[in-house]
Amino acid sequence: MKHVAILAAAIFAVSALPAIGQTASGTKSQPPSDEIVHMRQEIAAARKTYDTKVGEAKKVYDEAKAAAAKERDAAISAARANAHQKKS
Repeated sequence: MKHVAILAAAIFAVSALPAIGQTASGTKSQPPSDEIVHMRQEIAAARKTYDTKVGEAKKVYDEAKAAAAKERDAAISAARANAHQKKS
């Protein structure tokens, strides 16, 4: 009988914990202020600007890389053509 009473008390104590935690955390939370919202909007705008600039830079890089590859390929073709002409 003593074990049943201890078990019942333990179950009651554990079931009361979430209710205590909910009321304590509910009183501490506050809605976001306008300053926080404004700060997050500025951060989002800064990230968007950064992403745009990086995208533009990547495009320029890809174009320059393609032009360099074209020059390399032309030089390789010319070198191979000269090598074949010397053998003949």
